[in-house]
Amino acid sequence: MRIVIVTGMSGGGKSTAIHMLEDAGFYCVDNLPPMLFEKFVELASMPDSEITKVALGFDVRAGQHFEDAPKIIQNLKDRGFPVEILFMECSDNVLVKRYKETRRRHPLSPEGRIEDGISRERQILAQIRKSADHVIDSSQLLTRELKAELDKIFVSNEKHNNLMVTVLSFGFKYGIPSDADLVFDVRFLPNPFYIDELKHLTGNDKPVQDYVKGFAECGQFLDKLEDMLQFLMPGYINEGKYQLVVAIGCTGGQHRSVTIANEIYDRLKAKDDFGIKIYHRDLKHAR
Repeated sequence: MRIVIVTGMSGGGKSTAIHMLEDAGFYCVDNLPPMLFEKFVELASMPDSEITKVALGFDVRAGQHFEDAPKIIQNLKDRGFPVEILFMECSDNVLVKRYKETRRRHPLSPEGRIEDGISRERQILAQIRKSADHVIDSSQLLTRELKAELDKIFVSNEKHNNLMVTVLSFGFKYGIPSDADLVFDVRFLPNPFYIDELKHLTGNDKPVQDYVKGFAECGQFLDKLEDMLQFLMPGYINEGKYQLVVAIGCTGGQHRSVTIANEIYDRLKAKDDFGIKIYHRDLKHAR
């Protein structure tokens, strides 16, 4: 039997994850009090049971019983039950935005500020977050991307990389991305915007790519940037970082930054130590 405990930040995607696991064949129970975990698992594990995969969801709404959860989960493990913890993470600013959009109240701050509830929740969740087997940050994930991650872990049984790297291209004229961890300026490279036949293309087009990568300093920059990122990643992973945004910027976010971001993504995507995706923020401004 496979037993998955699903928890995480309120608004972080726990319910969505449970619904997706249900679609993947798991017998799912949401908001089950931790004090009932052992009894439920015992019943589901009986010889005449047809249940082979179980997902149990709970969060801070469990109240005082939440603090008992780590001990209860450890008891199940000590008894030989194969328990995994899936923790749904999300950044504070995205959580605040989600609560405001849905006009919901935070369970730990029903009459106060959402930020206060989130801060208190992080403190309560700290221990179980640390012991989680899988951490998925939903801050920047589309629904289909979340499903792909869950299928990778619980359907295909592939290795899950808790660190998700987003390579993000952008234009300085539209502002530096607020969620960027590392920012690199590629405006030192010649600008295809001033080449008539390239002006209305983007870094996703081969003529622009060939032009930008045709300069020796571009290749040198790519090699040095790749080497630095390869050096940094193990440290981020060891420190438990789960989301890293590497932002590549040029003037308008159409040509040079897109070309460089695509190349860095291609160089890093084969690595097994972390997940990676790419996003071109300002291509929407392309003419």
